[in-house]
Amino acid sequence: MALPQHKRLKKELSLFQVYALATGTTLSAGLFLLPSFAAAMAGPSLIVAYAIAAILFVPPMLCKIELATAMPRAGGNYYFLDRSLGPVAGTIGGLGTWLALTLKAAFALVGMGAYIALVFGSDTHAWVYKLIAVVIAVLFGFVNLIGAKSSAKAQVYLVCGVLAIMTLFIIRGLFSIEGSNFEPFVKPNPQDDTFGGAMQTVLATAGIVFISFTGATKVISVAEEVKDPERNMPWGLIISLITVVVVYVLSLIVMVGVLGSEQMATGDEGLPLKTPVASAAATFAGVGGVIIVSIAAIMAFASVANAGILSSSRYPMAMGRDHLLPSTFRRLDRRGTPVIAIFVSVAAIVLFVLFLDPLKIAKLASAFLLVMFAMLCLAVIIMRESRIESYDPGWKAPFYPWLQIIGIITLCWLIVLMGWMPALFAVGLVIVSLIWYRWYAAPRVRRHGAIYHVFERLGRRRFEGLDIELREILKEKGLRDEDPFDEVVAMASVIDAKKGTSFDEITELVSEKFATLLERDANQLNQSFLEGTRIGATPVTGEVALPHIRLPDIDIPHMFIVRVRDGVDIEIGTVADESSTTRPVTALFFLVSPDDDPGQHLRLLAQLAGRVEQSDFKESWLKARDGHAIKEVLLRNDRYMTIELKRGSPAHQLIGQAIRDIGFPEGCLVALIQRQGEMIVPRGRTVLKEDDRITTIGEPEAIRVLRKDLLDEKVIPNP
Repeated sequence: MALPQHKRLKKELSLFQVYALATGTTLSAGLFLLPSFAAAMAGPSLIVAYAIAAILFVPPMLCKIELATAMPRAGGNYYFLDRSLGPVAGTIGGLGTWLALTLKAAFALVGMGAYIALVFGSDTHAWVYKLIAVVIAVLFGFVNLIGAKSSAKAQVYLVCGVLAIMTLFIIRGLFSIEGSNFEPFVKPNPQDDTFGGAMQTVLATAGIVFISFTGATKVISVAEEVKDPERNMPWGLIISLITVVVVYVLSLIVMVGVLGSEQMATGDEGLPLKTPVASAAATFAGVGGVIIVSIAAIMAFASVANAGILSSSRYPMAMGRDHLLPSTFRRLDRRGTPVIAIFVSVAAIVLFVLFLDPLKIAKLASAFLLVMFAMLCLAVIIMRESRIESYDPGWKAPFYPWLQIIGIITLCWLIVLMGWMPALFAVGLVIVSLIWYRWYAAPRVRRHGAIYHVFERLGRRRFEGLDIELREILKEKGLRDEDPFDEVVAMASVIDAKKGTSFDEITELVSEKFATLLERDANQLNQSFLEGTRIGATPVTGEVALPHIRLPDIDIPHMFIVRVRDGVDIEIGTVADESSTTRPVTALFFLVSPDDDPGQHLRLLAQLAGRVEQSDFKESWLKARDGHAIKEVLLRNDRYMTIELKRGSPAHQLIGQAIRDIGFPEGCLVALIQRQGEMIVPRGRTVLKEDDRITTIGEPEAIRVLRKDLLDEKVIPNP
């Protein structure tokens, strides 16, 4: 489904904001509450348990990153499961994950109560904590209404504050460690006193604390709002996980080394300490240290609530887009914010805080999140095995399919470790989601997932709509740095077709030229272009057609550009049946690419399609006075510059110089030269002459430097 521009969320989130959102949702209960309970199970080896849990988290995290870079859409788990396994799985994932995220946000707000008590006093009535939690939820709700960027900015401040305080805690605490507190490092298993029995305890503890890391991937639900998601999403999450593991391990070393695992496990009247970080700080930093780390804990829990509202609200919005929830959820205000979805998410969090025990229910909901992680590992397998060419992740999870299989097995094992009550809760969510789908969504949805493309490989049916939607996503994502779009345009040949020339005649002429260029059979090339048009594989948008094929044993893409000022009729077939329609076109872009890189081929087509859909294209295309100007219509504005070599102009210093002797900025390339109405292929020895019109292409920064240097007359011959 292609989203109109006014219905898309704004791309506002930077790499650092992705990092802050991922880090802030991870450094919370797992650091400030859970260590004492883990110490009761594993003793000092809880440090190893946390490290193992982080390693176990890597496979599902990498799978989610791959899906997010291929399909950067709002809705995270929901969107990925819907497009891979179909709308039934999407409904289960969407409703269940939304409930789990809102419960965890409520859990964070209630969980900060123990640290608030250290600041305001333990005799404060319980309703005060709930009131503070509600106020914080509403406050962050308003922040989110302003927009994702505002929410992310708040997250940056909170996370920077938490990291700064925890850095001081670690540095000061490392000098107060007692080595004897780490003995024995592995707590004996009363039921099995062997080393293997002790390791079973460590692994069981790892299963419990695993959920501490899952918050990191909440940010993926806002992938649609991330700038350059193919770069910022993987790097933001990977750097975040490294940061979190370092902070966890060092903080745990301090807590165990200062307090001892026994005190952590029994220090609260025989029960695990509710505030282990503050208790550790009290031993080496006194009351001031307790207050400071308590502030850090409050900031950490607040950041979880903020990110929880941001991420959870994108689920009902995305499901509303796809008709799995009422359309009111998909509405955006003038700032591009899903107002109704945010209101509903905040209202749910407030109700959970006031009337339920989110501390217990959130633990149950954790099992459902593990089920979702396992299904997302399966989703990567489905998407890859579907062989949909437009599935083009900018970052692929390594070691396919073993990483995904290990992830599925590990997550199922963790669910078993959590016991039967969480598993029953997960089953209950699945049943409720299925009932909703059958009652509300099924009559409104005619969509299938990538699994239908796997069925096609087994001789069954496929769903073409997904391929179309993924191609639209390719267009939105744009080109990658390594894609030679500008070079392909610069090297393309231009044909101005005469009035009355038919599409078949144009295709035959282009095929003959390609045959000479690529040393291929002209008839085969001609038939391939015509067949693609006949079966509906040739994209047509507006008055532009993009015939394209892929060939083996060629190194780079090639293109022929054809302009037909008076238009030419082209008969376009459809993929679904044998019907066809006749469309007049004024522009034809014949693209031939290497067979071994379908992703790049589709990205080049998507870039062309995106350019011709811009409002100024048709007028600029028809008015272009020659082939040089035609190419400039296609080149990206920030990546090319046209220079007129005139006496008295800033570029006069280039006249009479060979291209190889000119000190152009690094990254700039002379792509086109027009001389006396003719196009000249630029070479290093080509000498520039007066009245030449040259076009340079390059990275945006290089073009900016070139423009400035020309104005300052700094482009001079190389020594």
